[in-house]
Amino acid sequence: MNLSFWEADTWFSEIDFLIIGSGITGLNAALHLRKKYEKAKILIFEKGMLPEGASTKNAGFACFGSVSEILEDLKNQPEEDVVALVKRRVQGLELLRQNLGDKVIDFQSYGGYELFTEEDTLLYEECLDSLGKINKTLFPVFNAEVFSVKQNSFRFKRIQPQLVYSKFEGQIDTGKMMSALVKKVQSEGIRILNNVEVKTFQNNENDVEVITENFRIKTKKLLIATNGFASRLNIPEVKPARAQVLITQPIQNLPFKGTFHLDKGYYYFRNIGKRVLFGGGRNLDFKTEETDKNGLTELIQNKLNELLKTTILPTTAFEIERSWSGIMGVGQTKDPIVKELSPNVYCGVRLGGMGIAIGSKVGQELAELATT
Repeated sequence: MNLSFWEADTWFSEIDFLIIGSGITGLNAALHLRKKYEKAKILIFEKGMLPEGASTKNAGFACFGSVSEILEDLKNQPEEDVVALVKRRVQGLELLRQNLGDKVIDFQSYGGYELFTEEDTLLYEECLDSLGKINKTLFPVFNAEVFSVKQNSFRFKRIQPQLVYSKFEGQIDTGKMMSALVKKVQSEGIRILNNVEVKTFQNNENDVEVITENFRIKTKKLLIATNGFASRLNIPEVKPARAQVLITQPIQNLPFKGTFHLDKGYYYFRNIGKRVLFGGGRNLDFKTEETDKNGLTELIQNKLNELLKTTILPTTAFEIERSWSGIMGVGQTKDPIVKELSPNVYCGVRLGGMGIAIGSKVGQELAELATT
């Protein structure tokens, strides 16, 4: 790479902390490092023009888990682990709101709902029967009952007559959130270099050498915050999971506001002003959607359209304005991985589709781990 003295001296020399990934986790890690080290030289590499994972492509759900998801977790994990994970998500949301402010991220507390299809009678009845137990389990986190039952007043079709409601769920504007985070990071003298893809790294005696497509750079400490792309850097506990999303054009007299979960959380939708954002469906083809390549499939896009017409907006005309996809990081459990990989190399990955909720917290934990 043909660098001048000024470029090499300003951007590429004597790096104290190098962070891979400029999403929610990476940016929050950088901010927490700056709080501890006012004069540290902090550099962030992002392989895309914008963050290419889920941070700028998600649905903007400020949520901690639906009833069916928590019920499933309780079947597979000790109760204390489930409660601890929900608590981390709640703390992450609080941290995000404190850092940026509700007005800046356009936080709206319309509440969240879980819907159950007519075919899902067994799950529906199980969730309703379990509300008391789940509310008791989560009471220490919220100091209130989390879930209650409401009637379907939104004109949804082909679903069970009652919805499970939580007043603690909200929504944000993902674009405004990420723009504010980037602005805050840059105001702290932290540099972000885009279109820099890291291929690998190697430990030296006193530093870490990071190897990109076009150059090599040394840093005292390396922090990996690539989530869905973690397997590219040999973190095998994380698998990519593509999520496909679409959004409608504005709809007059949209009959609902809030965030909604359907089919164990595999489908999710919300209003964005007068628009409907609708995503999910990877359970239709897990194998194809286990990829870190962005793209759309006819199978899932057709299903999203079908559910919009038959279930969500059965009496309302709509037109699709845009479709896209984002890459999440998932694994055998839903707990994020925050650990030291090798001397002076650390990772904060596997957010499990809950990046809005837990990304700020994982970024904080990653920064703390790298400096203890």
